Formats: sequence, C-alpha cells, structure tokens
Amino acid sequence: MNFLAIPVPIPVALAIVALIGYVFGRRTSQLTVLGSGSSSRDLRRAQLVAAELEKIAEELRQALVGHHTSVTKFRERVGKLNGNQQEAAWKDLCREAEDILKPTLRLAAQLSNAHDEIRRQSVNLMTFTEVRTDPLTGVNNRRGLDETLGTQLALMNRYGSRFSMAMFDIDHFKQINDGQGHLYGDQMLTQLARLMDETVRETDVVARYGGEEFMVIMPETDLIGAATFADRLRAIIGKEMPLTISGGVAEALDGDTQESLFARADAALYGAKAAGRNCVFRHNGDGAEMVDPEIAVV
Repeated sequence: MNFLAIPVPIPVALAIVALIGYVFGRRTSQLTVLGSGSSSRDLRRAQLVAAELEKIAEELRQALVGHHTSVTKFRERVGKLNGNQQEAAWKDLCREAEDILKPTLRLAAQLSNAHDEIRRQSVNLMTFTEVRTDPLTGVNNRRGLDETLGTQLALMNRYGSRFSMAMFDIDHFKQINDGQGHLYGDQMLTQLARLMDETVRETDVVARYGGEEFMVIMPETDLIGAATFADRLRAIIGKEMPLTISGGVAEALDGDTQESLFARADAALYGAKAAGRNCVFRHNGDGAEMVDPEIAVV
C-alpha cells in the first residue's frame, strides 16, 4: 500500500509530514554537531531521542494504515447498499460507523500525545546547543534548566506524569577557592559536573544552577526514588572527589510552578546544610527530612 496515497485530513497529514521531517532533519544536524567533540554520552542521548521520535512516527503510521483499511471497507459497503436494503443492514452499518469513530478518536489523542512528546524530546536535543550549555562545565545552564522544567510541568499538568528535582551544593566551596585558588575551584566544578552527568540516567538532565549549585531533573521519578539516587550520588562524589556535597530533593506536585518546586528543593537543601552538610534532605510537601544514608550503595 502506498502510505502517501492514504486520504487523511489535512491537519493529520501536516502533523505526520512535520514529524517525519523533524525526525530525520534534526537527527542528521544534531549528530553532525555532536561528532565534533561532545562526549559519547551526549551522542547516546541524541541517538536515544532520535529513536524515540522514530518510534512515534512508526506508531502513527501503523495507526493511520489500520484506520484507512477500516474506512475503505466501510466505504465499499456503503457503495453496495441501495434503498431496498433491509433495516437490519442499515443498523449494522450504523454500528460499524460507530466502531470506526472510536479509533478515529484514539488517533486524534495519539497525535496530541505525539505533539507533547516531540516538544519534550526537542528540549532534550536543544540542551546540546551552546545557548543552553554552561561554558565551564558543559552541562545545561539556567536557560536549559528552565526549558526542561517548563516541559516537565506541562506534561505533568496534562497527563499526570511525575518528575522530581534534586538540588546540590558543594560544601565549603569558598574555602576551596580561597585555599587553593579559583583555577582549582573551576577544575572541581568541571569534574563534579562530569561525574554527575556520567552517573545519572540517559533521560535525566543535569544543569548548573549557578556558582557551585547544580540541579538534576529526573522524569518519571517519585520522591523516594529521587532521594535514593541523590544520596547515592552524594556518596559517589565523596568517594571519588576531594570534597563533599549536600542535597535537597523535591517531587513536583499538583499546582506546582517552577518557583514553588524550587522553593521546596531549596528548603530541603537548607535543611541538609543546617544538619552539618554532606547529607541529603527530601521535602514531602509539608516539611523536610533527612534521607537515611544507609540506602546509598556505591
């Protein structure tokens, strides 16, 4: 069957054309950029994004082909009917029309979901560009962080998908700068960012929030899972580097804005610092509590 010959509504056709063009166009340009010196993890992430977009395109293609087959059979049956047909035949035809309507509505929902998924994946790809990258550490900067959070909040509000945020701060970083110099401090920031980026999942986003503060955005992760990971990362940093970090974790809740989510993560981080540093606190919406360090397995 010639897929391009399928008679679909113009908005649907435009969406499919845009999707397929996005998949192959973005994939080619982004992989070319990444090949010029970005890390192998960045390359894997870009390939993962491209694979996800291709999956969306294939699912839509299969849905449209199946729907077109049903519509074609229905049209053939209508063409064979005449005014002398029995009432039962017309009733069967009406029921068949209702059956066709259901996948039509599902297809519309698929297109809507695909639009949001493309938006999320496009943000992941855009984090590779210079305007969204911190020049010192190579991870996302504040702009990349804001765009990622905006997308995650939109997906949560529309589909109920959950995500969490972890905020980290290097303990006594001023003493490091004052005692060993700013060049050494910059080296520590770069090493920390690289270690964080290598430890998180492919779908997580690491960003430098400012100074010695870093963020990790974890899609499809609840508070317990995020807190467990954050404390494991804290333990890894303490083992691999000549410094320690403190962390604050919060899960996005209904009605959250970027500001309210930041506020809870920051309050949890403040609790970790007040408790003596080199620990992680999590905020459950009512207050902050320490994460049991025994859950961290390095």
